[in-house]
Amino acid sequence: MVDPFADQGVIRRLLNETTTWAFVGLADNPEREVYTQARLLQQRGKRIIPVHPSAAAVLGERGYAALADVPDPPDVVGVYRRAEFAGAAVDEAIAAGAGAVWLPLEVIDEAAARRARDAGLDVVMDRCPAVEWALRR
Repeated sequence: MVDPFADQGVIRRLLNETTTWAFVGLADNPEREVYTQARLLQQRGKRIIPVHPSAAAVLGERGYAALADVPDPPDVVGVYRRAEFAGAAVDEAIAAGAGAVWLPLEVIDEAAARRARDAGLDVVMDRCPAVEWALRR
C-alpha cells in the first residue's frame, strides 16, 4: 500500500526547492531532536525559524512564540510536538499560509494531515528529514 504522506516526489521537492523552514517546538536545547534537524537543514542552506512559546533565538535565528507571529509564511513547517498536539500546529501552519507541513518520525495525525492536504499544503508524515536527505543522493 502506498503511503499518501510519504510521496518521494514531495519529499525531494521540499528538501531541494524550499528555502524557509519553521520548526514548531524548536528551543535552544541541543539535546532535542528538533534542534538536530534544524541545524542539519540550516547547514544545508535552509533558513530556519524557531517557533516556541519562549520565543528564544536558536542557531542564530530569531524565535517566535507562535506561527502566527512569523512575518512571512514559511515554505515548510516542521511539527516537532507530540502527536496529540500535532493537529493544532498543523492548523496553525494552514492559517499561517505555509506551503507544506512535515511531521517527523512517530508524529502521526492522519486527520490533521488530511486537513493540510485539503487546504492545498504538501504533507510529509512519519519521516525524518535527515534520513530522507541521505536517501536522496
